[in-house]
Amino acid sequence: MKLRGQYNCFMVNYKLYGVDLCLWKSCLRIVGMAGIGESLLLVAFCGLCTFLTSISLSAIATNGAMKGGGPYYLIGRALGPEVGVSIGLCFFLGNAVAGALYVLGAVETFLKAVPAAGIFRETITKVNGTAAAQPIETPSSHDLQIYGIVITIILCFIVFGGVKMINRVAPAFLLPVLFSLFCIFIGIFAAKEDKTKGSNTAGVTGLSMDSFKENWGSAYQMTNNAGIPDPFGKVYWNFNALVGLFFPAVTGIMAGSNRSASLKDTQRSIPIGTLAATLTTTALYVVSVFLFGAVATREKLLTDRLLTATIAWPFPAIVHIGIILSTLGAALQSLTGAPRLLAAIANDDILPILNYFKVSDGQEPHVATLFTAFLCVGCVIIGNLDLITPTITMFFLLCYAGVNLSCFLLDLLDAPSWRPRWKFHHWSLSLLGASVCIVIMFLISWSFTVVSLALASLIYYYVSIKGKAGDWGDGFKSAYFQLALRSLRSLGANQVHPKNWYPIPLVFCRPWGKLPENVPCHPKLADFANFMKKKGRGMSIFVSILDGDYHELAEDAKTACRQLSTYIDYKNCEGVAEIVVAPNMAEGFRGIVQTMGLGNLKPNIVVMRYPEIWRRENLTEIPATFVGIINDCIVANKAVVIVKGLDEWPNEYQRQYGTIDLYWIVRDGGLMLLLSQLLLTKESFESCKIQVFCIAEEDSDAEVLKADVKKFLYDLRMQAEVIVISMKSWDVQEEGQPDESLEAFTGGQRRIAGYLAEMKERAQGEGTTLMADGKPVVVNEQQVEKFLYTTLKLNSTILRYSRMAAVVLVSLPPPPVNHPAYFYMEYMDLLVENVPRLLIVRGYRRDVVTLFT
Repeated sequence: MKLRGQYNCFMVNYKLYGVDLCLWKSCLRIVGMAGIGESLLLVAFCGLCTFLTSISLSAIATNGAMKGGGPYYLIGRALGPEVGVSIGLCFFLGNAVAGALYVLGAVETFLKAVPAAGIFRETITKVNGTAAAQPIETPSSHDLQIYGIVITIILCFIVFGGVKMINRVAPAFLLPVLFSLFCIFIGIFAAKEDKTKGSNTAGVTGLSMDSFKENWGSAYQMTNNAGIPDPFGKVYWNFNALVGLFFPAVTGIMAGSNRSASLKDTQRSIPIGTLAATLTTTALYVVSVFLFGAVATREKLLTDRLLTATIAWPFPAIVHIGIILSTLGAALQSLTGAPRLLAAIANDDILPILNYFKVSDGQEPHVATLFTAFLCVGCVIIGNLDLITPTITMFFLLCYAGVNLSCFLLDLLDAPSWRPRWKFHHWSLSLLGASVCIVIMFLISWSFTVVSLALASLIYYYVSIKGKAGDWGDGFKSAYFQLALRSLRSLGANQVHPKNWYPIPLVFCRPWGKLPENVPCHPKLADFANFMKKKGRGMSIFVSILDGDYHELAEDAKTACRQLSTYIDYKNCEGVAEIVVAPNMAEGFRGIVQTMGLGNLKPNIVVMRYPEIWRRENLTEIPATFVGIINDCIVANKAVVIVKGLDEWPNEYQRQYGTIDLYWIVRDGGLMLLLSQLLLTKESFESCKIQVFCIAEEDSDAEVLKADVKKFLYDLRMQAEVIVISMKSWDVQEEGQPDESLEAFTGGQRRIAGYLAEMKERAQGEGTTLMADGKPVVVNEQQVEKFLYTTLKLNSTILRYSRMAAVVLVSLPPPPVNHPAYFYMEYMDLLVENVPRLLIVRGYRRDVVTLFT
């Protein structure tokens, strides 16, 4: 059943916010303790908090259609599901506990009006500050508990009748309240001074300037647990404590939004109804402070908890009825709103543990209602209204702060989707409202504040771990986007300083090699990408290329991208997935290497698997593609890391022993050294040591070179053993070469000679120059032999010194100009022959490490 417009929203808010006559007893105590001056300050302070929150609530509520859940829905959609659920559950608890507060208030008023209804003997306390101490009767806590439980059960049955029944009985609660207010104010103006000792109206002075002056200042003192002044009492009242006592009287501003699913037009009803109720009842409280302070003595204000009934005219009894019905109506609203709030949280399917409270559209949340009633009964058993109010206050203030922070964030970011119909708002007002909420929390009790924040934090942590992801387009996502843009602009287009350099690997997931169709990336490539990051910092870009026409494969690319993204999340890789459709792999990579990334967040290292299968499976197209990728990386100034023996690469749980051997042949900006240090930060390689092999010409001074390299490593804060190997690259020394190296060398020579003869024969037949890979080439056979000999020496050296190494890193030779791609693949095959786990590394034209602090 939809409520009709802002009038009904005003009535719902008004009943909870301003006309809780039971809480006027607290107002009397506030005036008696704090005096008129500080009471006005207190009312203004709390009113400012609720007024600013109402403005923020109005702005968010008018920024689009609003479903059930009230403030939870608003906060969750603005600050994300984790914050929304944590604050929403706290707000639910606040509403459930508030129901107990209202029930206890109604029972206490009833037992005060009808003492004979008490089952147990009443507690007798003595009044402090009178010439002759007079006994004051207060209800027994056991009576409060018994009657409270019964009333809670009755209200629960009414709630089970649904919104339709609640709306029908609502006027029966509200009309007597309004009539009671009329009688109270008439009684205040009609009251006369009564000097008769012992009479019920003793202490009532009528509107008197003397009483006003006497009650202007504060008179804080000790009371017992029932709030009666007692010099031997255990409770001391001050301004902070009175804030906690009074604030529940202004916690009804969310009542209308709690029933957002039942409102016909939330964007009109919530702002007008909430703000009208807030302003009206705040003014009512201010007027009440002046009138109560001028109509009775301080002693009367502190001892007569039902002074409003004492002075009401012409029917004092109607005030008792009004207080009871007011608080019962408020309790009914709490028992109505809290279950719907819990059901809304459950329906969002964020926490599986809340699935029991889910309801279908249009159905009543019966399970959530029973759970709320159970919590309410538990609080009723406590039986002390003053012990319950601080708990309610913290939960409600936490919710108000969440609403203000939501509006602050959305207003500050000012995303294109932020177009609220309510124009009277500003981020500074929302920030002020949130600050006031936090200040009030600490004013009331820093311990309760810490406990409530800790509870919200625990729920947040639990939701972030166990909860399901919910993308609601929240403000934090927009904030991250804005922050990313600002950070990207601040980085500029200049080169990153070596101290701030992070590897951003571009990982080729399926460049070559056989993988099952349901595996979008080689598992060990994902592991290796994590090995290149220090403590997980940095970003990886996982790329796969689909061969074909973009128009035909666009949907397939989207599906593949989702699969790849899911897979890298499963592998706990910090990175993003990209799928590119291109006519072939070479063109696809050339487009990727030119366009991927933004500013200085472009990938700086290309990571791929070594194509070990190309000869075994006679994949003749691989050499040209492989060489083209390396040349593109050189032109684009991208570093290259090629992993040979990828299937044997360890995961994070496989501990390695031995050494990490670096064959540092050419200057690479320190990339190879940095990679070795990054490997040592991982648990798998932390037991290994680094050895740096420097290849020197035979006529160079090996000791001088060794000392220079040691000094360089020392300045870089890197510990490694330095080994210098003398070798003249073009001089063949077959003696001492491993047999497997010589066999691979002989096989490479034979295959190159056969390929060269085939090229010459084809060129003679066509009457053209030598052609390879679709372009002319010039083959210098002596230079080919030189490359083979150099590679042979390097491979035999690696096998001699590093056969048992955990991993070997070696410099990647650039493809020789005018050499066929097939020849380069032969050189590379000879280099990696019989080396089980090898990283072939090529740096770029700048340093990634620095000597300076």
